[in-house]
Amino acid sequence: MRIAQVAPLAESVPPKLYGGTERVVSWLTEELVERGHDVTLFASGDSRTSSRLVALCSRALRLSGINNHMPMHLVALQHVRRLADEFDVIHFHLDLLQYPVFEQLGSKTVTTLHGRLDIDEYHPVYRAFPNMPLVSISEDQRKPMPSSVHWLANIPHGLPANELPFFQNDGGYLAFVGRISPEKRPDRAIEIATKAGLPLKIAAKVDSVDQVYFDTIIRPLLQNPLVEFVGEIGDADKPAFFGKAKALLFPIDWPEPFGLVMIEAMSAGTPIVAWNTGSVPEVIRDGTSGYVVNSIDAAVAAVAAIERLDRRGVRAEFEKRFTVGTMAQKYEDAYATLLKAKRVNDRNFLQRETLAVA
Repeated sequence: MRIAQVAPLAESVPPKLYGGTERVVSWLTEELVERGHDVTLFASGDSRTSSRLVALCSRALRLSGINNHMPMHLVALQHVRRLADEFDVIHFHLDLLQYPVFEQLGSKTVTTLHGRLDIDEYHPVYRAFPNMPLVSISEDQRKPMPSSVHWLANIPHGLPANELPFFQNDGGYLAFVGRISPEKRPDRAIEIATKAGLPLKIAAKVDSVDQVYFDTIIRPLLQNPLVEFVGEIGDADKPAFFGKAKALLFPIDWPEPFGLVMIEAMSAGTPIVAWNTGSVPEVIRDGTSGYVVNSIDAAVAAVAAIERLDRRGVRAEFEKRFTVGTMAQKYEDAYATLLKAKRVNDRNFLQRETLAVA
């Protein structure tokens, strides 16, 4: 198949540091190339790929200091539209912006929704374009959406099996990875580690929108001698950081659409202690790859019981459910479903036109 992957421009593909969506786009693109597809990646010019790269801007917008990303994305979409005839499938990772531009070509497009969908002001867009084929990344992510939308598939994320290799022995610390933000609840992670009496390493970025939260709520908590704030880490540092952790703490307070850090930890053999909300019960098999909890006390008890879990069993759960090969196969199936429906619709259209002329 001739497949276009259209990535957000905030980060490069793969990202230099933080950037879950762009990392997934990179893994999927490389796997599709490996499987023999003709893949074109539309992304920032500092991206790295074995596919054909079409640069939509010279450098990732976040690292360029550009705050308003919409103008560049609108220009980028027009560029993709001009090249649309070159592809069998155009796969968007942009959530919303492409719908008006590609409505007439909706039958050859698919959009993976990577973000939260419980934001009511977005729903009029989904209602206005109900025929655009969509892919969710968890069943829970779908719950707030209008019933009229066109779900093509539900496809959990997957990553390469060698991206974060297995670690048999941990380094005795708990880990928190992601963003410093109220919905990610790093304060809960600190409380859990403190009550468990274990060191906590926090590898996270602080966005400008969350700077006040960091300064007023989190920074004072970093005086705790058990807590080490590592800051934002890149791919080179991730294997050891995840692999040497006794457990990953994922104490979220929002409807997480997927939670990529959970399967990154599982790849390294590191179990997770996570709150029972959003996609968590779909990703973690309670008692096998981690523990799903509802309170601080339950989380502390889970940390105390974490050595009951077999790290090889955690890795096996990852290999069974969350590899890039599994993800790519599901996308191939979704693309095939899309193309089959398009062929049927085109044939029906031609028959109607023939009858009208006759």
